[in-house]
Amino acid sequence: MILWSLLLLAPSFAVLDLDDEKPLVAGYTIPIVDLTDDVGAVITIDREKGQYLGHPSAVLLEDDETILCVYPKGHGRGPLVYKKSSDGGKSWSERLPTPDNWASSREVPTIHRVIDAEGKKRLIVWSGLYPARLAVSEDDGSSWSPLKPVGEWGGIVVMGSVARLSDGRYAAWFHDDGRFLHAKKGVSRFDVFQTLSSDGGLTWSQPVAIAHRPDVHLCEPGVVRSPDGKTIALLMRENSRRRNSFVIFSRDEGSSWSTPKELPAALTGDRHTATYTPDGRLFISFRDTTRESATKGDWVGWVGTWQDIVDGKEGQYRVRLMDNHVRGDCAYPAVLQQKDGTIIAITYGHWTRDESPWIACRRFTISELDSRFAALGK
Repeated sequence: MILWSLLLLAPSFAVLDLDDEKPLVAGYTIPIVDLTDDVGAVITIDREKGQYLGHPSAVLLEDDETILCVYPKGHGRGPLVYKKSSDGGKSWSERLPTPDNWASSREVPTIHRVIDAEGKKRLIVWSGLYPARLAVSEDDGSSWSPLKPVGEWGGIVVMGSVARLSDGRYAAWFHDDGRFLHAKKGVSRFDVFQTLSSDGGLTWSQPVAIAHRPDVHLCEPGVVRSPDGKTIALLMRENSRRRNSFVIFSRDEGSSWSTPKELPAALTGDRHTATYTPDGRLFISFRDTTRESATKGDWVGWVGTWQDIVDGKEGQYRVRLMDNHVRGDCAYPAVLQQKDGTIIAITYGHWTRDESPWIACRRFTISELDSRFAALGK
């Protein structure tokens, strides 16, 4: 009953009518730009023989060069590792000291920049499941607090996405399948949740459900704002693997949300992470879980426009960033962009056959991708 009482408190979202809805096609027709021949451009962030390293999250600081990256020693859980680059991802520090209880993390960590109403900048690191915990840095990552519970709630991949709202508050989005929202396991169902912070990320509201479908498993929302800033979209993983990924829209800063809409297969994947290129297009990185795809299970990207997402179009082209050798175990990506347009993409994967996954970085520009696309002659 606790779960359902929470749902009643949620921002409004549209009621579903599935009677006449047909699934979209399982494959795509846009070309693939393949970067896997450019092995020399792959930067190793961390690699340890026999040790699983996965699921990184990263933030680029305002100096346009410093990148802070966190990730677990283990598959989605385990002691958190913390590293720093001072040159835009070209080289990386040794593993940096962290508070003792960061070793107790049970979930994928995420790191975000937040700013309070007085202009105070801070960094936050989330660690999920129950209870969701938060660590804070007030000095751009030189020192950190221990992980502390934010409330009597939890979830999965907390917080995959964080965005500042027009009134200065922050919204964050995650999902749960009934196991970790409360201390005791609840009803088995996938819901996407929203929580808000009014004090620059220090405290967060009780989460409320904003998206659910009875026929699929919606999870891991990735945020994209419209070019005019007036609309927020959340691109969502479809974990039952019966259909493509989905999207919802809000035109009132998260107060209400549209009905989940199925995306084209070209945008189907896990953990969508987006950035706008200098010419106004989008580059979105994700794990390829498209049901019919030549790059299924790999680390891929998508190039297209905001309007493509709104109109349900395939986009311009896909990018194969790296070849993953073990099923779909890769690509919880961080996507950053420097002022000169250089995109810095960071993720984990089984990049070397018969070895444990490791953390890799690629640096490229949209012009470089376009040149490869033009060479395809399509």
